[in-house]
Amino acid sequence: MINNRRKFLKKSSLLAMGTGASLLFPMDLLASIRKHISPNDRIGVGLIGCKGMGFNDLTSMLKISEMEVVALCDVDDRVLNDRTADLQKAGIKKPRWYKDYRKLLDDKDIDVVIIGTPDHWHCLQLAHAVQAGKDVYCEKPLANSIEECNLMFSLVQNSDRMVQIGQWQRSQPHFVDAINFVHSGKLGEIRLAKAWAYQGWMGSIPVLPDTAAPAGVDYDMWLGPAPKRPFNANRFHFNFRWYWDYAGGLMTDWGVHLMDYALFGMKANTPKSVMALGGKFAYPDDASETPDTLQTVYEYDGFSILWEHATGIDNGNYGRNHGIAFIGNNGTLVLDRKGWEVIAEKNKMQGMPLQKNQGSGLDKHTANFIEAVKSRDASRLKAPLKVGYDAAMVCHMGNIAFKTGNRINWDNYSGQFSDEASNALINAHYHNGWELPKI
Repeated sequence: MINNRRKFLKKSSLLAMGTGASLLFPMDLLASIRKHISPNDRIGVGLIGCKGMGFNDLTSMLKISEMEVVALCDVDDRVLNDRTADLQKAGIKKPRWYKDYRKLLDDKDIDVVIIGTPDHWHCLQLAHAVQAGKDVYCEKPLANSIEECNLMFSLVQNSDRMVQIGQWQRSQPHFVDAINFVHSGKLGEIRLAKAWAYQGWMGSIPVLPDTAAPAGVDYDMWLGPAPKRPFNANRFHFNFRWYWDYAGGLMTDWGVHLMDYALFGMKANTPKSVMALGGKFAYPDDASETPDTLQTVYEYDGFSILWEHATGIDNGNYGRNHGIAFIGNNGTLVLDRKGWEVIAEKNKMQGMPLQKNQGSGLDKHTANFIEAVKSRDASRLKAPLKVGYDAAMVCHMGNIAFKTGNRINWDNYSGQFSDEASNALINAHYHNGWELPKI
């Protein structure tokens, strides 16, 4: 029995490596990992947004025995029921339930908050959590607009709260090793970095009629600061990503993860200029709004960064459906979630075979966050708010360049573009009585 359990755990860990997440971790085995901890040493955690990645973050965090689930918050009763049942499989008693995140933030037993809601909620919920004295693990992207990014950066910079952004590849050892190689100079002068996401699993979003919200769903709370619209199943839960009201498509979904590492490798942040071309070329008549095909070029001094994405296609650059490539005069380093390799230019350097991924990046990332929480040392964080800020900013710039159809120039000193059409897309627009956080 013990050997079978070990084999099962090893298999589950290997399956999860491809994403770095705990998506496949069996909840009934969580109880066997967790040790008894004195009540005085427990850290209370509350989860806001329980449907998808937020619950994976919580599952990962619960592998740390000190973590105690105090509360779940979601607008959907069915999700609360399902996630509570999942926790009970791990021997965890039913947590308190909330539909309004502000009531969860008033809960004095909660020390740490996980934000796993759609992008249009991140700014308000992170700001209110920090103001309530909570430490925060916030899913990426940081925000749904440049204005929100700036607000969140200022708020966290002036607080003593620990804030980790869910760009877990920052804690993935093989990603770190690859960047160390890039920074070694062995590739020679790097003239171009590429990042791409070719997502063959993504099909068309069928056009669906508006309906009443499902029973048990507080749809007004789900909308929050987004424009008031009738309920449509396409815009709810996972598919919110493909609508501008709530998110920025693949550019701010996969783009934040991969552009983060392109920036990290090139020691870069905001570019001098951006231009983007694309559109709905794969599924022109479906219900989604964001482009299913996009190429974005970021200009820096001495090099450029190229972002590409395409849905319905898996055959991306270097035979990989996602990745980052650093193209130097001596060779090219290619990196993705499976590992990294170096492709040498003839007679210029030694190539390197695939260096494989080992372990769960998400587990290391949540553990890193809790280490910072316990030590009160923000310098330990692998993805502090500045990391999330830089990645979100360049991804929003890419979307703005796409929307305007222009090559747009950025002035880092003023924090503005050089044209009015682009500057008009910097600001967040809140609705339904919600207002931007006060800092």
